[in-house]
Amino acid sequence: MTPFVLVLAVSLSVQMIDRVLAVVGGEPLTLSDVTAALRFDLVPATAGTDADKVAAAVEALIDRHLQLIEVNRYLPPEPPAAEIDARLARIRERFPSQAAFEAALAESGMSHAQLRARVRDILRIDSYVRQRFGASYQPSEDEIARYYRAHPSDFMRDGAQRTYDDARDEARQRLVDERATTLVRDWIAGLRRRADVTILPK
Repeated sequence: MTPFVLVLAVSLSVQMIDRVLAVVGGEPLTLSDVTAALRFDLVPATAGTDADKVAAAVEALIDRHLQLIEVNRYLPPEPPAAEIDARLARIRERFPSQAAFEAALAESGMSHAQLRARVRDILRIDSYVRQRFGASYQPSEDEIARYYRAHPSDFMRDGAQRTYDDARDEARQRLVDERATTLVRDWIAGLRRRADVTILPK
């Protein structure tokens, strides 16, 4: 086999293995993108079969792409380099050795710089979400008390419900977190409605 035919055969083989799973605003989301996201812990962990994990990762990466478009419109502060380094260190710890980590990068077709850029984007999105949906809400004392009374099982210790004074700060934080989660979910749903997203059949 001539070198040209060999290169062509390899190229065709790669194209067959790496397929497009979705198109988001004209940008393809490929199987290799999803595999890398799962391998380097760039999407939330999910239970289920491999197919379930891939499907959940596709949805997460679509959401992240749409969020990043929105984030880039407002340019939140850059995450500190130390924060990026810390997240990268946690990713590295998933592998038994530096050699295994480097091999995973090579197999994923990803450079150190590309992995760092993806981590940076995740942290930028997190920062934007905190600023937009988590910082301004200050629940009233009545709201906190109602939440405490409505969720008694969340505030148990040694089989008995904790007092309101003991559980107040936790109840307040739970209330803030739940409201932020709802707002973020609604925001992402709105981004999806306005975007051109196509998930390709398996």
